Amino acid sequence: MVRRFARAEYIAVRLLLPARLHPSVVAAVAFMHETDNRIDTGESDARLAALRSWDRKVTAALECRGGVEQPMLRALADTARRHPFMAARVRDFLDGASVEVAWNGFETENDFQAYVDGYSLPALMLTASQLEPPSQADALKFQDGCRTLIEAMQRIDFLADLAEDAAEGRVGVPRDALARFGLGTQDLARSTGDHLPAVDRLVIAQARLTGTALDSCGDLPHLVEPGHQPFLDTLIAVQRLRLQDVERKGSALLAHGARPKLSATVRLLGRQYLTARRRRRRLG
Repeated sequence: MVRRFARAEYIAVRLLLPARLHPSVVAAVAFMHETDNRIDTGESDARLAALRSWDRKVTAALECRGGVEQPMLRALADTARRHPFMAARVRDFLDGASVEVAWNGFETENDFQAYVDGYSLPALMLTASQLEPPSQADALKFQDGCRTLIEAMQRIDFLADLAEDAAEGRVGVPRDALARFGLGTQDLARSTGDHLPAVDRLVIAQARLTGTALDSCGDLPHLVEPGHQPFLDTLIAVQRLRLQDVERKGSALLAHGARPKLSATVRLLGRQYLTARRRRRRLG
């Protein structure tokens, strides 16, 4: 499942993380993806009902109540047995998923930040918590760094999905930010027109916020053990590639979305793999 929908991330896990973490990280990503699929379509009432049903199944699997039919949930339950802290991370994510179900765009930047705290950060911590440093002080710094990173990642996601989200009448750029450029959600549903220069300026402004957040994540890899650093370095570098593509497209995002060039991603993964291999050799 993960190899199909997140090929670059899957390859990064297999190449750059210690083998002992591969099953649990992949299981966590698969669970996050499956949850998102179940709550991402239909009317809000149907999505909320789907979340409640899924919550019951997940909880039963983690509590080992009865047989668990779905292989992905068996993998998640196994991960929680081997990493007891994961049960709390799963709970945080499921509790926050109601924020995603109710999401209908943001009025203000504060609304966006609340969304990141309520849903995006718990989603990232499903995997990031498996890399968390043992020191309490470093763990707090790590969590703060993860919060900054996921804010940047979420902004990139919302920019890349402008066309798709606008077609549904909701976008991830706060409405007050749109208004500063004379734009409304309905403008972003049109890929041609005299509003495109304003969209270009909007993308530049949002990209600047994203770049500042990514710059603040530079110390994050240095908080974890050496064997985990190449993966975090790569995760941040991939976001920079994604941001570059968003900036390059500008208002063309309304027609084409954004995705970094495959060749650039492959080169990045190759470089990081060689760096990780040299580091493992030094560490013996």
